[in-house]
Amino acid sequence: MLWTRCLVLLLFWGSSGGQQAAERDAVPAQLQAGSRQRQRSPPPTEPLNFGFVPAAVYDTHAYYEPGPIGILFHMVHAFLYVVQPNPFPKELIVKVIQQNMGGIKLEEWRKPENVVLLLQWIHYEAGFLICASIGLLVVVLTPLIGTLFCMCRCCENCGGEMHQRQRKNADCQRGFYTASLIASTIFIILGVCVAYSANHNISTHIKSTRRLINTNIRDLKTFANNTPSQIEYLTAQYTTAKNKVLSDLDNIGAVLGGRIHSQLEKEVVPSLDTALRMAGGKVENAVKAMRETKEALESVSTSLEVLQEGTGKLQGTLSAERASLTNTLSDPACTNGAVSPTCNAIRATLSQLGISANYLKLPNINHAIENVDTLLKTDLSNVVQKGYSSFNDTPRLVREQTKNIVAGVKGMLDKIGAEITNFAKMFPVEPSLTNFTIFLTEGQKKIESYYPQIDQIDFYRWIGCVAALCMVILVLAFNCLGLLCGTCGYDKQASPTTRGCLSNTGGNLLMAGVGFSFIFCWILMSAVTTLFVASGNIEKLLCEPLSNRQLFQIIDTPYMVHPAKKNFLPGMLFQNPNIDLTVGSMYRECFDNNGLYHALQLETMFNINSFLNQTAYNKDLGKLFDGVQVNLQDITLLEQAGRDNLINFANSGIGQIDYEAYLAEVNKGVTDVDLLTFSVDLEARADQLPRGALENALRGHASSIRQIHRDLVEPMEQATNTLSQSIKQLQKMSNDLPVKVNNILSAIDAAEYLIVHNASHVVKQETKGYMQTLVGYFTQYTEWVKNSLMGEVAQCKPISNVVDSMEIVACSFVVDSVNTFWFGLGASCIFMIPSIIFSVKLSKFYRRMDTEDVFEDSPYPDTLVRFPRASAPPIDYDW
Repeated sequence: MLWTRCLVLLLFWGSSGGQQAAERDAVPAQLQAGSRQRQRSPPPTEPLNFGFVPAAVYDTHAYYEPGPIGILFHMVHAFLYVVQPNPFPKELIVKVIQQNMGGIKLEEWRKPENVVLLLQWIHYEAGFLICASIGLLVVVLTPLIGTLFCMCRCCENCGGEMHQRQRKNADCQRGFYTASLIASTIFIILGVCVAYSANHNISTHIKSTRRLINTNIRDLKTFANNTPSQIEYLTAQYTTAKNKVLSDLDNIGAVLGGRIHSQLEKEVVPSLDTALRMAGGKVENAVKAMRETKEALESVSTSLEVLQEGTGKLQGTLSAERASLTNTLSDPACTNGAVSPTCNAIRATLSQLGISANYLKLPNINHAIENVDTLLKTDLSNVVQKGYSSFNDTPRLVREQTKNIVAGVKGMLDKIGAEITNFAKMFPVEPSLTNFTIFLTEGQKKIESYYPQIDQIDFYRWIGCVAALCMVILVLAFNCLGLLCGTCGYDKQASPTTRGCLSNTGGNLLMAGVGFSFIFCWILMSAVTTLFVASGNIEKLLCEPLSNRQLFQIIDTPYMVHPAKKNFLPGMLFQNPNIDLTVGSMYRECFDNNGLYHALQLETMFNINSFLNQTAYNKDLGKLFDGVQVNLQDITLLEQAGRDNLINFANSGIGQIDYEAYLAEVNKGVTDVDLLTFSVDLEARADQLPRGALENALRGHASSIRQIHRDLVEPMEQATNTLSQSIKQLQKMSNDLPVKVNNILSAIDAAEYLIVHNASHVVKQETKGYMQTLVGYFTQYTEWVKNSLMGEVAQCKPISNVVDSMEIVACSFVVDSVNTFWFGLGASCIFMIPSIIFSVKLSKFYRRMDTEDVFEDSPYPDTLVRFPRASAPPIDYDW
């Protein structure tokens, strides 16, 4: 069986996942000794690539497009819908079948419930019954009326008298009858064409049926031949999971040891890295932070020296410029009444030419720089890495202490693989499928042996349909020849008794067509009625519900097929009718090209959970990994030298700097007034003075003040910005530096305590997580096998193709064509009735009459009335 190998695989690997899920919930993890507990989830399992199951390629395309004749099919479907607009009577059919399981007995129909069902069925079939009644009426009345018509004409009635009354509207009547007969003939011709197209379509597609049969059988063989290779592929992919497990076992030091190291690192490294987190949390970043501190201190020292030196120069230069400007304003020209206010205004601003910030009083920070230089001479990175070395040696310890355990696990996996292979060989999947292939081959030969008989039957059917159409064509031939001869031979000048031979022949041909119409019409209508009732009901009760799958609902009705079996399909296949498996659900799954395992719901035939709980793999593997013991007692994360360096770094003197004094001087600015603004104002006042030496002297002072700003103030402003940034950086570093260092050391102590006291728990928990990872590979394999069985292994599209092909052959090829045939033939028969009437009427105008009307003058002289009288034509012996 297809599913047996899958169960073998699920037997072991699925139970591994279930056992591990229970164990994962059993062990809490302590992160701090004597503190809170939390559940660590196992690391995610690496996804495995099992490739793609070899897919079967099926040739059958169970889809039919009728082409141009599809228009006729739609017309017939529309006609049947008009005849039978009622929905599919599912409930009625179910009741009829269920109440007559033991056979139909006439006395049973007298029961009220059966009478009700009969009335409901008559109501459903009302359209067919009415149309069939009309057809039977035509079948009965046509020969009867034909017989009476012949007898009536023999008595020279019903148009049998060879005498034609001459009327004024004779030409109009002849034209009307001719046009009506032509129209009737055209409709009859169209009916014949429709019927012949349907007849030819049946023969054409009967040959196409062989291709459908061959492709369906070939697909079933492909299904049978490809299934063993697909099962073998599923079994072979066990090695993918096994090899991945072996790879992890070979690298257990890096994998399990790395996980133990990583889990400890989650508690240890954050504490240790916090001490070194000056620029990112690593040891190198801590050294970088020290260097950045030194650079900031040196920047402050350099900027301070520049500012102190510049302050002295700037103060002297501004004093000199202020004195020179005072001398200039002492010029006698300033005593002039018009100039005096401007000079006084300039004198009032001279006090602004002075420095604002006094950097000379700020203390130097050389002692802090010396402390940091001393700290940097010690290689803190090597000291910390020394503490890491023992901690990072965990993978080697795990590898050395699990050598024997790894060997035991490898042996267990080999044993399990051998058990899977042996168990898979217990089920004769390939012989069963081979027998199925042989059955298909023999069935195909038997079907092909019927091909000659089918061709012969189709030939006889084709001949019979053509013979029926030839009856209509014979009537058409008489009508067409009669119209042709009568129209061409008709002479308006000739009297009814002297009409020509060609015209008389046309009338006789029309009457011959009438005679054959009476002979053939009832025969053809009986065939039409029979085909209409039979194939019309097949279309409405079989083909339509099969196309919209309502027929499956009837078949799947509980206790429908067998009164003792709720669902007949599982009862027939598995002898268990209580399984919720229906023909409709199976068809849908196969139509979607899902696996036969899922389509037949084979999982209900096997208690997979019992298989999953019978294996002892988890317990054995757990016992092996419970023996893993890793000794981490001697791990020292941070040695004493590293502790001293951290303490010295915190006490390097950065926190003793008077940052407020620095920031206060920096925020004052270099000068009391913006020298550029002062120079602009000075030039503006100089413009108010009359041209002369005083104006030129003031402009020169303005230029000198700009030069002082460029040479002294701008460099000092740049140095002030640098000093401000460096002071703020140092202040940010110094605020929490001692607290950080103390927290770091406390965290390192806690981490060391955690490793010493909780390492065994971490080892045990990570060992279980590692085991879950290994089992996760097999869980992936199990899920992949399940999904493959659901949708990729033994894809049962050929089964739905067989059903669809049967629908195409029975309904699209045969029933639709038969319906179209009786539709065209029936239309021809219906239009034969007006053809008979118009042919009889029109033949009077073409046939040569025995007597005719002769008009005589009235014997009364006062009237102009002429009285007709019958007169025989003169005898011409030359005729």
